[in-house]
Amino acid sequence: MNKAEFTTVMGFALLLLFHTTQTEVCPPACLCKSLGKMKGLEIDCSSRKLKEVPALPVNTKKLYLQNNSLTTVPPGTLDGLLSLEDVKMFDNPWNCDCHILYLKLWLEDISESSLANVRCATPAPVKMKPMRELTGNELGICKRLLPIKSLEFFWRDLILIAVAITTLILVAWALKFSKKLVYQINISQYDFSDPLLQQDSFKNRKVQ
Repeated sequence: MNKAEFTTVMGFALLLLFHTTQTEVCPPACLCKSLGKMKGLEIDCSSRKLKEVPALPVNTKKLYLQNNSLTTVPPGTLDGLLSLEDVKMFDNPWNCDCHILYLKLWLEDISESSLANVRCATPAPVKMKPMRELTGNELGICKRLLPIKSLEFFWRDLILIAVAITTLILVAWALKFSKKLVYQINISQYDFSDPLLQQDSFKNRKVQ
């Protein structure tokens, strides 16, 4: 296997690993609309009585999750949507306890206008309060919980990196072994019982 073939194998292995951690499939409960070639997708999951955010395509450009039964979003759920430009999440019964901190921070980074329309449903002290107006007194204790949740995704990424490195090492070892095997096969094709071949072999070793 030459260098070009080796590079191709490496690229395929990394691409396969990447696709095992991502999804390109439209969620069954949603409507997906293409925005044009290489422009991403519009994912409409509104008014579907969803209780959790479904797995979303990485090329999601517009996401509509309003008017569902969402109460929270687990940390890391939306981190892969790097192309997202528009999101709507209002009219959901958001539970604004410690676990809502991830969604609040995510919306602050993605869309301040969308965050302005998101209101809390529970607990009672913050009912109907805009999520962006939650104060440090209301979420201060939660800041200690976010790194613990984030740590879970750190270990997940670390495991994926370890798998990728192991795959590369195994492929490299297989290539090295195959070259050695081919060399041994080529050597075995010569008949060293011939005195002339023995003399040539001796001369080669002497030159080396």
